[in-house]
Amino acid sequence: MKLFDVYPLFNIEITAGKGCYTYDTQGTEYLDLYGGHAVISIGHSHPYYVNKITEQAQKLIFYSNSVINSLQQQLADKLGRLSGYDDYTLFLINSGAEANENALKLASFHTGKKKVIAFSKSFHGRTSAAVKVTDNPKIVAPINDTFEVAFLPLNDLERVKTEMAAGDVCAVIIEGIQGVGGIQIPDTQFLKGLRELCTQNGVVLILDEVQSGYGRTGKFFAHQHAGIRPDLITVAKGMGNGFPIGGVLISPDFTPVYGMLGTTFGGNHLACTAACAVLDVMENEKLVENAATVGEYLIAQLKTMPQIKEVRGKGLMIGLEFDYPVKELRSKLLFEQHVFTGASGTNVIRLLPPLSLSKEQADCFIGKLKNILS
Repeated sequence: MKLFDVYPLFNIEITAGKGCYTYDTQGTEYLDLYGGHAVISIGHSHPYYVNKITEQAQKLIFYSNSVINSLQQQLADKLGRLSGYDDYTLFLINSGAEANENALKLASFHTGKKKVIAFSKSFHGRTSAAVKVTDNPKIVAPINDTFEVAFLPLNDLERVKTEMAAGDVCAVIIEGIQGVGGIQIPDTQFLKGLRELCTQNGVVLILDEVQSGYGRTGKFFAHQHAGIRPDLITVAKGMGNGFPIGGVLISPDFTPVYGMLGTTFGGNHLACTAACAVLDVMENEKLVENAATVGEYLIAQLKTMPQIKEVRGKGLMIGLEFDYPVKELRSKLLFEQHVFTGASGTNVIRLLPPLSLSKEQADCFIGKLKNILS
């Protein structure tokens, strides 16, 4: 049997990782500034993380949600305390797409409506209820039999107000920072206005923090830079440092009902252990603060480089926009300088390194990038 070929692959096989570095079959060391789409939050093979999931795997890996799993409550307690949302509740699933699907369902159940507002170039996953990327802000696209979505321009509050006037909107879903959409940052006043409009119109505000959350931007969630509190927050990616896990943080305005949501693998013992270990490391090693400090330093250094058209981002979620397609530049960084980076669209290099990235490693990348650009 062959693999279903839907991903272009570099001809490199990574067999090991440590901290912000990975190693291929030849033993070549690579500086990892992408972390598998922001998945590696605390660094590759962190010893505390490895020990915790090894211990759990030797006891019990999985059992159904029909019995008590105290690890779920441990995770909820840690996450609530570190994120500042200890008055919210937590529903555990397996991925960001599944988190957004469940958030949209909750919004529809809560309001009795079926229309969703999203934003141009947004990306919220690949499931049947997830919003797809589009460059056309005029599209109103049916997602499945339950939802339809209106794509509006980012930061255009008047368009949102007009769309809500019909009274049929159940939810607004927005990324803390657009990842796939080119590291576009919603304006603070736009987010504040969005919160106010949703409250006035009885619309559920969903913050998709799947990529921009978990300390990535120098605060636990990217929307916290704007000082707002959404009704629902979706998380995944960095939550498990490579182990599949996702969740929805749910405001006290929602009342749980048996059978409302369901999952087979969500919140299993191994996933919860991985997620708890991630939060322990983040707290003990002050990785959110490190992301803020090193990210600010890296962004400042990159902005001094005239070859880069624009540098966007917060913390360690950074986009470098060029006047030309970056495919060749990324290849040179990988094969000549041994640095993994990502892309966002055609002209943007995306940086999503582990939150443990040091200033020295940031300087190393800057030097390697200058080697290519010069």
